[in-house]
Amino acid sequence: MDDVLRIGNASGFYGDRHTALREMVEDGPLDVVTGDYLAELTMLILWRSRQKDPATGYAKSFLRQLREVILPIHQRRIKVVVNAGGLNPAGLAAAVRDLVAEVGVELHVAHVTGDDLTAQLDDLEAAGTGLAHLDTGRPFVGSGLHPLTANAYLGGWGIAAALTEGADVVVTGRVTDASLTVGPAAWRFGWQRDDLDALAGAVVAGHAIECGAQATGGNYAFFQEIADLDHPGFPIAEVHADGSSVITKHLGTGGQVDRGTVTAQLLYEIGGPRYLNADVTARFDTISLADDGPDRVRISGVQGEPPPLTSKVSVTTLGGFRNQAVFVLTGLDIPQKADLLRRQLHAAIDLEALDHVDWRLTRSDHPDASDNAEATASLTVTVHHHDPEPIGRRGFANACVELALASYPGFTLTAAPDDAEPFGRYWPGRIDAEVLRERVVLQDGRERSIEQSGALVGTEVEARPPVPIPSVDHAPAGPTARAPLGELVGARSGDKGGDANIGLWVPDVDHYGWLLATVGTPAAIRALLPEAEQLDVEIYPLPNLAAVNVVVRGLLGDGVASSTRPDPQAKGLGEYLRSRLVDVPEAWLSG
Repeated sequence: MDDVLRIGNASGFYGDRHTALREMVEDGPLDVVTGDYLAELTMLILWRSRQKDPATGYAKSFLRQLREVILPIHQRRIKVVVNAGGLNPAGLAAAVRDLVAEVGVELHVAHVTGDDLTAQLDDLEAAGTGLAHLDTGRPFVGSGLHPLTANAYLGGWGIAAALTEGADVVVTGRVTDASLTVGPAAWRFGWQRDDLDALAGAVVAGHAIECGAQATGGNYAFFQEIADLDHPGFPIAEVHADGSSVITKHLGTGGQVDRGTVTAQLLYEIGGPRYLNADVTARFDTISLADDGPDRVRISGVQGEPPPLTSKVSVTTLGGFRNQAVFVLTGLDIPQKADLLRRQLHAAIDLEALDHVDWRLTRSDHPDASDNAEATASLTVTVHHHDPEPIGRRGFANACVELALASYPGFTLTAAPDDAEPFGRYWPGRIDAEVLRERVVLQDGRERSIEQSGALVGTEVEARPPVPIPSVDHAPAGPTARAPLGELVGARSGDKGGDANIGLWVPDVDHYGWLLATVGTPAAIRALLPEAEQLDVEIYPLPNLAAVNVVVRGLLGDGVASSTRPDPQAKGLGEYLRSRLVDVPEAWLSG
């Protein structure tokens, strides 16, 4: 159908299911297949790869995936759009062209550049358009930090231009995740920069499918309700000319698509109801979801506002060096054993002189345990320092091992520490969109310059007023009982740099007033999440989704690359909240 563009996403991260691209191409009809390979930590991984081999710096797994399906992609005229180019989109495009030539098919390959600002930061500062910290406004130049990578989030118009010029495969570096959907939709339907509602709808569709199987039941709070989750299929967005869409999957594949799974993904790693994208600001408080048949959810009504005048820039810096030891503590007197070990390690090396020391005692032990494993706790010590020598093998590592016969009874290390390793820190920045120099490089070497949407339409259309929060009833009168929050509430959590995002929703809209009363204030979240006691907490009600989005500022420190938390990306934070006991009306509890 000419008025529907079927876009299937076959990758949610670098390392996702290898067979997903083949399954997506072979299991049903498709117009475009996309792949999202980049995350904040991925840029550091690709940087390390490029230090070993300057010709790399891209997601090499994409080439292996493409090789398996390049013939059916050619035969069925499926467009391929991926951000697997990472730090070297030109290098990946060249490798794809070599593969195409080897297989003997005719596919035109284009790539998008202009996101990499690493070598330009000093010049941009000298020109008066330096990189500012996204939250504090602090300039990067003069911060004393050394950038390993610095990549702006480009939009979808470079992708659209490449497709318009006849590209069959489009390789990008850093673009917003949703741009992999926005670009093909803008190309197919001829949208213009000021088609804000249509663009916003495509952003929401792209956000729904960007994390792969998370939209089809993966990582879903109520996973036991899904009949076939052993091998979930990957999601498809059927995008229409007005920007509305239907989220679905190929017929007969595993998993499930319903309003719950789609809601969970829409709440993933967002902030307030205004979701900023390079080409449009999508109003998540205007999203309307409706059933559209088995494994089909319709998204409509999304309103768009002008894009920001600035572009987000993800900077990775060298944070220093890190080492870690995990001690196993068994049986009785766990706190006393941990205290002894702390004192001994302090006496062995000067921990106070290190840049950072983090101790974490995890009480996974049980009294009168039925086996040895259930009687164990763990004490993890993580050390950071700007000089690797004090925390390397001769310093920290040897000090830990040398205590083996002179410490607490039952002394055990999960593994002997090795040399210190470098780690990165995440630095979120913003820069004027108009300074970006985005280009599309086509199969024949021709190039096209792409203007940034923020510079073109950012001041031409006024923002719409916020959607009011309707009055909702709270819990019914009657007795309550202490029960896990998750008895009534779903959650999906993740990271945005150093901040943690937790989306909470109720499948039954009649419970929404109770949800607001239970988790709708910073004080309520801090009571459920003691780690956030001294942190800023932001609450964003989304009544159209029967949801609340929570942002905990600074919970993850400087981001996943340097975090010492056992869950550095806050993936399990929502499930932790669901396990917390709250007052629940007895009439709503099953059993």
